[in-house]
Amino acid sequence: QVQLVESGGGLVQAGGSLRLSCAASGNMFSFNVMGWYRQAPGKQRELAADMISDGRTTYQDSVKGRFTISRDTAKNTVYLQMNNLKPEDTAVYYCNVRLPSAFREYWGKGTLVTVSS
Repeated sequence: QVQLVESGGGLVQAGGSLRLSCAASGNMFSFNVMGWYRQAPGKQRELAADMISDGRTTYQDSVKGRFTISRDTAKNTVYLQMNNLKPEDTAVYYCNVRLPSAFREYWGKGTLVTVSS
């Protein structure tokens, strides 16, 4: 089992910044994918960004150049630095961990990010 603890959401004005953190504990395999998904009201959950344990990253097109994902491998923590936030970034952001070799996936409880115009 893997437990995820998220922090860092909140209310910010358009153009502002927030940093999300997600700490994972438990049986984390050395090869894993940690990332952030988001779900806006009335919309499907979508990938914002993720990072494989070897450093490769994936970003949704709408956040490229504004969001940066990073990891502290020793702490099993993933961060999402969000700059130049826009009202359309308003969503619940969920931390996600995938362990491909074990066919397992875990989700955090979510943290709300609200961007006012």
